[in-house]
Amino acid sequence: MKRTAMKHLLLLFLCIFSLNVTAQSARKLFKAGEEFVENGKYADAVEQYTNALKVDPEYTRAYIARARALIQMEEYEQALEDCTRAMVFSPKDQEIYTMAGKIQFILGRYEESVDNLNTATSLKKRDHDPYQYKARSLMALEKFERALEVIDTALIIDKNNYYDNYLKGQILEKLRDYSQAEVYYRKATNNKDRFVDPYLALARLKLEQKRMDEAIGFCNTTLSLDDRNTEAHYIRSLVYVERLDFPSAINDISKNIIIDPENPRWYMVRGEYYQKFNQHQYAINDFNKLIQLTPDDPDAYFKRARSFEEILDYSSAIKDYEKIASLSEYDVKARQLLDEARKRLFELNREIDPPVITLTEPVPTRNERIRIRGDKEELVIKGEIKEASELAMFRINETDIHTERTRDGYTFLASIPVSRKDTISFTVKDIYDNLQEVTYGIEWTETNKPEVKLIAPYASDNGEIYLSSDDSRLYVEGQINDESPIRSIMVEGLNASYRVNEMNPTFSATIDILNKNKFTVVAEDVNGNRMEKEFSFNREGATISESNPMGKTWVIFIENSQYQTFASLDGPTKDVSLMKMALAKYDIHNIITKKDMTKEEMEKFFSIELRDLVRSNHVNSLLIWYAGHGKFINETGYWIPIDARRDDEYTYFNINFLRAAMQSYRQHLTHLLVVTDACESGPTFYQAMRSTPVPRSCDDETATKFKSSQVLSSAGYELAVDNSQFTRTFANTLANNPNACLPIENVVAQVTVAVAQNNQQRPKFGKIAGLEDENGTFFFILKD
Repeated sequence: MKRTAMKHLLLLFLCIFSLNVTAQSARKLFKAGEEFVENGKYADAVEQYTNALKVDPEYTRAYIARARALIQMEEYEQALEDCTRAMVFSPKDQEIYTMAGKIQFILGRYEESVDNLNTATSLKKRDHDPYQYKARSLMALEKFERALEVIDTALIIDKNNYYDNYLKGQILEKLRDYSQAEVYYRKATNNKDRFVDPYLALARLKLEQKRMDEAIGFCNTTLSLDDRNTEAHYIRSLVYVERLDFPSAINDISKNIIIDPENPRWYMVRGEYYQKFNQHQYAINDFNKLIQLTPDDPDAYFKRARSFEEILDYSSAIKDYEKIASLSEYDVKARQLLDEARKRLFELNREIDPPVITLTEPVPTRNERIRIRGDKEELVIKGEIKEASELAMFRINETDIHTERTRDGYTFLASIPVSRKDTISFTVKDIYDNLQEVTYGIEWTETNKPEVKLIAPYASDNGEIYLSSDDSRLYVEGQINDESPIRSIMVEGLNASYRVNEMNPTFSATIDILNKNKFTVVAEDVNGNRMEKEFSFNREGATISESNPMGKTWVIFIENSQYQTFASLDGPTKDVSLMKMALAKYDIHNIITKKDMTKEEMEKFFSIELRDLVRSNHVNSLLIWYAGHGKFINETGYWIPIDARRDDEYTYFNINFLRAAMQSYRQHLTHLLVVTDACESGPTFYQAMRSTPVPRSCDDETATKFKSSQVLSSAGYELAVDNSQFTRTFANTLANNPNACLPIENVVAQVTVAVAQNNQQRPKFGKIAGLEDENGTFFFILKD
């Protein structure tokens, strides 16, 4: 029993001893922390307090002391945590709640601050500090009536506390009891700590009451106590502004900038003063510095933009307003200014010029009309609108049209119905209500496609071209016939050369035809009528020997058979076919057949069309063969057009016209042979040979190189018949010729014999009167 009792006593002693040693160790660390606090080494103090709490986690004084050190280090959250831990171990310690309330006031947690300070005042009603901080928290919560009750309690405890009097003055001012507020501000000035806030409060109060001299007096008193007090300079500057003494106001803010050069507030204030003083360039300089310090402050841009406006620098003002718009996405303040910025932008951009509409497709005529194809139901319209401002509305024929913004204005593209309409109306208005209305009349145009005709190389009616060489490039010349002006001519994808403003223009182009068997000509008139015509190549002519002494040889057949008043004929068609078969074995580059021609067509063909063909295609030798009715009247030969009237000689084609027409292009030809199986040509056209024609030789260079103008005509005076001995013999002579070349004289001899055997008059062969002839002759050259 005694042994057991001794063991228990020993254990109790050891526990008490251990606790005593621990307490002594914690107190030692705590004391070290206190020494660090006295020397201002708060971080070292916090470390010692922390070590003490490791030894004794329930050491309340260490929590409180560490919280005070953390407050000095502005580590408020950690300090508040220490207060919360201390409350657990000492829930009745008023000092802990007071400290927690102060920290929460600093952190802006006013409701929590009031709760802890209420606990503090309930634990110790006569302690002054909790009331002062509670009043400040209630003021922050704008509970001024309750704050007034609390500060009155604080003043009961310490009626001469100047800061309590200052706080009561602030509360009374908030409650608009300005006279009592002034009383307590004045009480607060009775301090020895050079506390200037009451003087500043009195200065503001006097400024509000428009008692300017007193306001300046309190500012001056403040500056006598603290000559670097920027708020005193600021309040005094406000007084100067009220007195319109802007130089003095600006001077006060300039002093603030010297005292605190990195504070953006003073650049804003001085910039505003410069604006009021109408010194906008100085204001802009201050706003520039302000923007440098606070680049995302929308107020700075807004203020600077107003000064830019005043110096008429609208482009810079617009940029600042647009900057506010870009900031508004992220900045609440910028969003608040955005509406005002937009209003200013709207007014800055205001102009009185109406929008200007320009149509680019279709282009109106000079008389303000739009040409539209007669078969169009819808019209595609392209255009531009010259306008600096935004558009409020754009319509075509009462239909809203979409526009695209460009650097110079707007563009539009629209398809609108035009069927059964006489006008197209355009209405455009900008956001400043500047209006432009334009109406164009509609001119319905023809829908016929242009006609494409080739001059060189000549193309047959079926679009076939006989090439004379194997050249890889081909010169093309032609003519377009249309009722309207031509917009474009393309030859095998290339723009042709032509006179743009000429009606029915001729065109030319040089194209590549290597490895091609066709090409296309595309013509489009101003009305959108489009013709695509394809031409194919016949390269047989390219095989004609370059040594052909006759050069490029063409044959023209005039085949008139379907008459209107004269008897129709089958013979001309048969005769022409017979001649074509006979000529197939000869070097003939091109054969053109013109059927059933009227007088007008014959005159036009020989005077214009054939002239252009000969010239453009560089024809050397030309045979013209007429098959059809003929007349010989008063020593003059006539070819009968299909529209000739029997009783009207004037409607006949006088072959002297042929001679006259050919004089304009005879210089391009070396050899010309006219053969007419209809009638005698007559003495005015025909110059008779003095003797029987002598056959010529192909080797005779004078015969091939010298010019010849010859005519061979049947000698009949009556109308043609369907069975011509003349043509049949001519063709047989060609067909049965065994020689390399056949002179026309040999053909004449054969035809003369055959006709004579049939008891018909001899054909007439000779030179064409009036056309150049150098005693050359016409040869038919066999193909190789």
